[in-house]
Amino acid sequence: MTVITVRIDEETKRMMESIRINWSEFIRNAIRKRIMEERRKNLAKAVLITERVRKRSRGEARAEEIVRRFRDERYGGRD
Repeated sequence: MTVITVRIDEETKRMMESIRINWSEFIRNAIRKRIMEERRKNLAKAVLITERVRKRSRGEARAEEIVRRFRDERYGGRD
């Protein structure tokens, strides 16, 4: 397990000592929770971007069709 260090002020330390809790476990859980929230946000952003791109591309020719048309115009339709 990796060790990280967190600096807190004296008053916060005194308040923490007055509460019987495993602070290491609490902090680990808080970090995990935040990571999951960030992953969900990133996934939501990716879905929104995908939807925007998909909406913009409706009605447009597929990339393969565009390339084929370009090649046909360039080389006179021969393969």
